[in-house]
Amino acid sequence: MRDILSKEMRLSASVLSYCFIAFGTMFLLPGYPVLCGTFFVTLGIFQSFQNAREANDLVFSALLPIAKADVVKGKYLFTCAIELCGFCVMVAATLVRMFALGDAEVYRVNVLMNANGFALGVALVIFGLFNLVFVGGFFKTAYQFGKPFVCFIVICFLVIFAAEAAHHIPGLAALNAYGTEHLGLQLSLLTAGALSYAALTWISLQRACRQFERIDL
Repeated sequence: MRDILSKEMRLSASVLSYCFIAFGTMFLLPGYPVLCGTFFVTLGIFQSFQNAREANDLVFSALLPIAKADVVKGKYLFTCAIELCGFCVMVAATLVRMFALGDAEVYRVNVLMNANGFALGVALVIFGLFNLVFVGGFFKTAYQFGKPFVCFIVICFLVIFAAEAAHHIPGLAALNAYGTEHLGLQLSLLTAGALSYAALTWISLQRACRQFERIDL
């Protein structure tokens, strides 16, 4: 699998996939819906799928002496690698906001979602939904990706809207904890997001492998 991942990262990937990892720093922006950074990370991955389709990358990969399921796994490994790199940038930005800039007034007076454990957990859920809706949807045909990506865009921004609105609901103000406030709750929500990401990605991968086996390239 290491060779397959290397092929994906060196030959199939768009440079935008790597550049858009930097959008994880949007978690540093005050007064801005920080979760939009997750969308831009997935947009970079989308560009790689577009490049791969135009270059007939899947046909080339299927002709290699590997199982068809390994072709799918290579795409998922690349996708997860980019997502987790973007997530690491978001974690770093969140830690800066929580500790190094913890006393900054521009972050304390913020009507939108704070960068905290809950925000990071939701970011992982969005990445998991991308894997389920877009990557899994792409492997239904191994060619069409417009409709799955549009569906993901709608779902992504609905999740962002719901997450941004959640702390305004009476009794849920702790979701917007600032800094190390409600740290136990933040870590619990982050863990829940990580488990959701793993589950959604695994379900999508298993389904995509079955679908790709049935496709006659």
